[in-house]
Amino acid sequence: MDAQRLAQTGIEGLDHILVGGLPRNRVYLVQGDPGVGKTTLGLQFLLEGARVGETALYITLSETAEELKAVGDSHGWDLAPIHIYEQFVGEEELREEESTVFYPAEIELGETIKEMLAAVDRIRPQRVVLDSLSEIRLLAQSTLRYRKQILALKQFFAGRSITVLFLDDRTAEINDLQLQSVPHGVIELERYTPLYGAARRRLQLVKVRGLNFRDGYHDFSIVTGGIVVYPRLVAAEHRHVVRHEQISSGLPELDRMLGGGVDRGSSTVIMGPAGSGKSALSSQYISAAAARGEKVSVYLFEESKASVLYRAKSLGIALEDHLASGMITMRQVDPAQMQPGEFAHLVRDAVEKEGVRIVVIDSLNGYLNAVPEERFLLLHLHELLAFLGQKGVATFLIFAQQGLVGPMHTVVDVSYLADSVMLMRYYEAHGRIHKAISIVKKRSGIHETAIREFAMSEDGIHIGPPLENYRGVLSGIPTYDNTVREIEEQAR
Repeated sequence: MDAQRLAQTGIEGLDHILVGGLPRNRVYLVQGDPGVGKTTLGLQFLLEGARVGETALYITLSETAEELKAVGDSHGWDLAPIHIYEQFVGEEELREEESTVFYPAEIELGETIKEMLAAVDRIRPQRVVLDSLSEIRLLAQSTLRYRKQILALKQFFAGRSITVLFLDDRTAEINDLQLQSVPHGVIELERYTPLYGAARRRLQLVKVRGLNFRDGYHDFSIVTGGIVVYPRLVAAEHRHVVRHEQISSGLPELDRMLGGGVDRGSSTVIMGPAGSGKSALSSQYISAAAARGEKVSVYLFEESKASVLYRAKSLGIALEDHLASGMITMRQVDPAQMQPGEFAHLVRDAVEKEGVRIVVIDSLNGYLNAVPEERFLLLHLHELLAFLGQKGVATFLIFAQQGLVGPMHTVVDVSYLADSVMLMRYYEAHGRIHKAISIVKKRSGIHETAIREFAMSEDGIHIGPPLENYRGVLSGIPTYDNTVREIEEQAR
């Protein structure tokens, strides 16, 4: 649709979902429970209209102009460019004691609508927000009369080239689905509170006639400055041809294990028990990428930034200079406060706006455990990894398994999401605890199947030779067997 025929809402994410904005000169219904953000959305819509030179009118039947200005002040907005028309339902009943005149609901509804429409004709706006339909429903008293009044309002605005938002707080005992059939489009806002963490908000477009919008639920937040919508990530919309290239870790032995290195645009899970070296290994990739001049974004869900830097420094991996230069960005993420859609949006911005080429998520456990009610969190991750892959971004996911030695357990299986899987293990030999590393999966190309010793010191990370004389390393208690090598030599 021609951009001139679309009215942008002033909310970037919502305009993205609408594929540009709302078709002009139509009536739209914005539904949601009290406190979900309808007034904020309406004010942003009008402020955007004022910004592009359109006359904007806010009709309030419940809140005062002072209350609306207080909302604007909380976001740092100046509402002076918006015309605010106040008309409070029930004012006549308060005057009844003075005049002894009784105002039946039918007369009061007629007077309310008449004065409201007169204000519209006097101001001649291009954008109108009517807040809210619940007051008109209260005066109408019957479903039939209420629906007829909404149809009359729609016809009135249709003849005056005005883009209108009707706000409805859904306080009716019965969800009036017939109401949704009247306007040109319907936007539903929802607010729900998980068992732990901050309240979550999401929206969906129920319908917008003549517009091929992005359907489904989309997370959003209300922050200082207004509503921020995080459009649901659809990887299929970002298909690109990624040039085949391998990324070096800076450790020749590890690169050989991976058949030359990690592929550009692939995802790699580094999994193993706590303390086995997973985060240290990711620090090695981070440092090597920054040294090549590639931007890296690290998302920390459990450890602090100071802890990561201290551990890397103890291994001789200096990350501070790269942080200072902006080649590496570390963000501390509180998943109890952040919605999955918001996190995906954060990563997407880093890739598309900051030019990030390497993404590290440390760790998936903190994210998964903090949002146990998100049933489709793995689908969020699948879309995110597919998007990053199509953008040519290499992703490293740190995932801690339960246990230290012997059989390992995981809360969920994430290995199927990744293109490569590096497995870290402890094992006991000669009265000491050792660490081992192996590549158990790589979708593209050949990888080494050997299990090698993994060691860390102040000189960095060291990958040892294959543990050819040991059997049962992954069990944690291997046996030393000299015949294993002889059998393998005979097989060759």
